[in-house]
Amino acid sequence: MKYFLLFWLVITSAYSVQAYTSPKQPSQPPQATLPYSVYAKLPAKSLLTISPSGNRMAYRHKEGDDDYLVVMDLNSGEVVGGTGLTSVNPDTAYFIDENRIVLVASVNSRIFGFRGRHDISAAFSYNIKEKTISQLLIAGKGIYRGQSNLGNVVGLSEDRKHAYMPAWHTKHAYSLLKVNLDKTRKPRVHKKGTSDTIDFFIDGSGLVLARERFYNRRNVHILESWQQGEWKVIYREETDIRSVGFVGVTPDGKSLVMQRHNSTLGRWAYHTISLEDGRVSDAIFSKKNHDVEVVLTDINRVVYGVRYSGFKPSYEFFETKLNARLKGVAKVLPELAITITDYTPDWSTIIFHIEGDSSAGDYIRYKDGSLDLLTHGRPDVKAQHINPIEVYSFKARDGLTIPTLLTLPKHLEPKNLPAIMLPHGGPESYDKIRFDWLTQYFASQGYLVIQPQFRGSKGFGAEHLSQGHGEWGLKMQDDLTDAVGALIKEGKIDANRVCIVGASYGGYAALAGAVFTPNLYQCAVSINGVSDVKQMLRTEKHQHGSDHWVVSYWQKLLLNGSVESDHLETISPINFVKDIKAPVLLIHGEHDLVVPMSQSKDMHEEMEDTDKEVSFITLEKGNHYLSNSKNREKALKAIDLFIKQHLP
Repeated sequence: MKYFLLFWLVITSAYSVQAYTSPKQPSQPPQATLPYSVYAKLPAKSLLTISPSGNRMAYRHKEGDDDYLVVMDLNSGEVVGGTGLTSVNPDTAYFIDENRIVLVASVNSRIFGFRGRHDISAAFSYNIKEKTISQLLIAGKGIYRGQSNLGNVVGLSEDRKHAYMPAWHTKHAYSLLKVNLDKTRKPRVHKKGTSDTIDFFIDGSGLVLARERFYNRRNVHILESWQQGEWKVIYREETDIRSVGFVGVTPDGKSLVMQRHNSTLGRWAYHTISLEDGRVSDAIFSKKNHDVEVVLTDINRVVYGVRYSGFKPSYEFFETKLNARLKGVAKVLPELAITITDYTPDWSTIIFHIEGDSSAGDYIRYKDGSLDLLTHGRPDVKAQHINPIEVYSFKARDGLTIPTLLTLPKHLEPKNLPAIMLPHGGPESYDKIRFDWLTQYFASQGYLVIQPQFRGSKGFGAEHLSQGHGEWGLKMQDDLTDAVGALIKEGKIDANRVCIVGASYGGYAALAGAVFTPNLYQCAVSINGVSDVKQMLRTEKHQHGSDHWVVSYWQKLLLNGSVESDHLETISPINFVKDIKAPVLLIHGEHDLVVPMSQSKDMHEEMEDTDKEVSFITLEKGNHYLSNSKNREKALKAIDLFIKQHLP
């Protein structure tokens, strides 16, 4: 990997800090529609993070084949550091002090002595002053070779010279390691773990507070606290799937933060569990209409507050001043989805990423009571190119309310429009109000885009989520069908011009739509989708072992206690190819480790054998998330041609 310093002249003109005001929408339509290549591009600026003093920021700069980490002084506007990222794919970047940044990156590769390919994560420490970079943990160097998750930092030493990172020290011990931040050296065991340890919690001085364990074979979830030189069990539950999550430490260091389901509200809520005796508090952060989704912490996972679920994120903190500050920002930018991406330890400076009807992804800074624009994530996409997103809902055939997002073509009346059904992946995820490259491109071409949060989607309560269990291809699919029906009835879309497009689970739903409702859609596009559910479950058992919690999770989602021996066959699109009437486009990444490419390859062969209209696009070295711009552009070009051919 080649590392080098960037020069100030490369990008300085893009970063003159200015007071932020939400762009006004033009009264006239834009003169030209953006080409699909602009939508397919990854954001030019991403992963923006700020130093503890608030005086420096770093971000990922990507343009064509150029891919760098850039570090800037916010007072002078000068570039003070940078390093190339062309050999890695960073997911995360954060400062640990004014001169060092941790990058967590992933690469698809092979592990010597082990079969197949693996998505390998690793953490790197970049020293701005010394212009050096070092990998913190390397498989086989002081730790067990056969592991791929080496990017997890759970805390720092008090002197900021070491990171604490859990990893397999040996084949049978997942331990907490003390890792040098400035040089790649053999790590030391800070606290030994067990074969079923999954996490550690420490305080600011490096003292280990607790150890979390989950024993797959016995289905036991345990939390132990370190008391008087020994481990004491403070939480124990027999379960095949963990029902609570331990996600941080309280500011006083006496309790852990615990997320669990609040049966009264039917929502996920925030509790604490005492490290002394395991006593669980009443819900501290909890809302009737939102789940606790993420906790906001410092680098040692001390919790400041929480982010709630919703089409737009919302926040709540221990400090009332912070709550007032966030309400004030939301009031200034009411039409935008505002996400906190970073903050100084004292919260005097906060970085927001904003998206919505007037922004394709801007980074703004809160400081001293004002908002400043730091940079545009997608400078090629202006406010006039963004299509509006509308919150909509309808009643499914059994009476369940299905929250939905509609993206409407700008300057077109929502009447008798061609439409794209775009179910999300997961399936336990949900769509948000944001700049989605695929959704926005479809709307720019005149299609109304439908994103139902079908039963089984997260973010809308435990009951909405659980109603999707065992409903792949059944009620979950009916929700999509009913969304189309409702919009046809209201006159918003044309019944003869609807295509279904989806990725991952959405790809499964696209194929299921073509199979189980053959007269509803005029075309179907599956991106990295599942066609054979039985084979998918078989693959999970092979990869993890039949007693692993991942297998239990999928069995719950797919079967939910069903005793019908052929249930998985009856919900697998590959077994009903003969019923397909619409043309199908299959797109799959060559290195997809979430859904193997064989799922699309087998579907393609079955459709060809039955003389069905099908096309198959392979994305070279492509992963599950289309995170490569060239692959994303190739996929979007194929989708655009395919849909325009079948939705005139």
